[in-house]
Amino acid sequence: MKLREDIRNVAIIAHVDHGKTTVVDEMLKQSQTLDGRTALDERAMDSNDIEKERGITILAKNTAIKYNDKQINILDTPGHADFGGEVERIMKMVDGVILVVDAYEGTMPQTRFVLKKALEQKLTPIVLVNKIDKPSARPAEVVDEVLELLIELGADDDQLEFPVIYASALNGTSSLSDNPADQEETMNPVFETILEHIPAPIDNSDEPLQFQVSLLDYNDYVGRIGIGRVFRGTIKVGDSVSLMKLDGTAKNFRVTKIFGFFGLDRVEIQEAKAGDLIAVSGMEDIFVGETVTPVDAQDALPILHIDEPTLQMTFLVNNSPFAGREGKFVTSRKIEERLVSQLQTDVSLKVENTDSPDAWTVSGRGELHLSILIENMRREGYELQVSRPEVIVKEIDGVKCEPFERVQIDTPEEHMGSIIESLSQRKGEMQDMVHTGNGQIRLTFLAPARGLIGYTTEFMSMTRGYGIMNHTFDQYLPMINGTIGGRRNGALVSIDTGKATTYSIMSIEERGTVFVEPTTEVYEGMVIGENSRENDLTVNITKAKQMTNVRSANKDQTSVIKKAKVMSLEESLEFLNDDEYCEVTPESIRLRKKILNKAEREKSQKNKKRAD
Repeated sequence: MKLREDIRNVAIIAHVDHGKTTVVDEMLKQSQTLDGRTALDERAMDSNDIEKERGITILAKNTAIKYNDKQINILDTPGHADFGGEVERIMKMVDGVILVVDAYEGTMPQTRFVLKKALEQKLTPIVLVNKIDKPSARPAEVVDEVLELLIELGADDDQLEFPVIYASALNGTSSLSDNPADQEETMNPVFETILEHIPAPIDNSDEPLQFQVSLLDYNDYVGRIGIGRVFRGTIKVGDSVSLMKLDGTAKNFRVTKIFGFFGLDRVEIQEAKAGDLIAVSGMEDIFVGETVTPVDAQDALPILHIDEPTLQMTFLVNNSPFAGREGKFVTSRKIEERLVSQLQTDVSLKVENTDSPDAWTVSGRGELHLSILIENMRREGYELQVSRPEVIVKEIDGVKCEPFERVQIDTPEEHMGSIIESLSQRKGEMQDMVHTGNGQIRLTFLAPARGLIGYTTEFMSMTRGYGIMNHTFDQYLPMINGTIGGRRNGALVSIDTGKATTYSIMSIEERGTVFVEPTTEVYEGMVIGENSRENDLTVNITKAKQMTNVRSANKDQTSVIKKAKVMSLEESLEFLNDDEYCEVTPESIRLRKKILNKAEREKSQKNKKRAD
């Protein structure tokens, strides 16, 4: 069996924030890939604005590095389980993975998620313990945690014999010793370990072509671009080939362009062979999982499995009194076109029509997955409304089942009691409790996903911001009866349309938390705050102070009001109740009641109670 010793294909996997994108940056800088003129931005692989702002990777990226005449193709994968669709497909393109683990935090829920996907594909793991320069680093325990996790996930004997590298990607240092004093200012130990341990691809380039599409890209000039791996054979520009569709049919087309990867760039190449990661254009309707083969040897690879969505929301055309003021794209046609174009590259997303031409059911892998889509749309100039997120219930063997998540919480010990109590109220079951030292404790729960919708805000205030919570989809389990979680407090709802006044806000403050600043424009039915009690309260926030010519002896004191609580998009989605919408425009995020008029709202509630 011939191997392509000149090439290695490897994916970098890790939990969010453990530094994998920084590791890739350092490898790019220290290899012979970029010439001296190329200045590298920090986290150069995170190219999307939202990725840069939040410091998370949303889309998988490929880059190629030259080291000692060998090419190392690296795929930087998302760490969030919400983008699991990407991770799973990437595992098909590579022969090994580098698992980056924080030297203090150790293994986290999403470490488990991405590692499980890698082991299922029988990939060879390398462990890179990052941030070794942290004073609180505990490398030996972290390596033990990784070993335990591998055993728990059913790794075979070869996978358990993993090599370990210790590094500080931020400082550009690494070594094979766990003593921080032994760190060398080079990433060579990482390169050497990859070449030594990651298997080289099989060279079967003389057999008939098999190229499978794992990721999609879109470009206005060349249309859809299929990114994937050549598993067998050779592909050349100008070749006539067949595209084996997911439904079993075949379409013939001519390869117009092939791109290889070098550094951060896509470079046009004339041909590629078995083991290469490439991008191909020339096919209009190419989808993830489809195989490109010769016309006379149509042999498709197995279709890639893609995780099903677990959460859905309704997207609607904005019909609030302020509709159309701030957005460029406001019609149902424009919103539908945008959602359909998202489906071109995002395979984990589903968009279904509803009875209304102005509403769509959009399903995704989690709150983050959907909120990133909404955030992208508002930045592009779209105006829309969205409903509260709901979990997707499935029937498995005749039993109604709902998604459960594995929740891992790191918190100071004094908040432990209130966290356990609040999660058990949301039907979470404690699986594990470990003291991690310095008065910190790590709790692991299995909780229904619907119990976690809206829990983050409550959790942050309960731990005064010192707690860290991570959760990731675990499995579908039989549904728990009754309502779980949800918002406890009612809303403060505006009864009038106009501008909020300082005078009104002062009188409303004692009733709850206000979300709007003075002079903010409000409309009837808009949610302007959170009530301190359980019921909704209608308030007049536009009332101005009556002016008289009588002056009091002690003069008006300067009015001082508390700072309004400004809600981010995620907080707004978490805050929503079933009878509310979140109105999203390029400039504003507003919360509103579905029925704006107070009398009509009360009538509808009475009818609902009667029906129940």
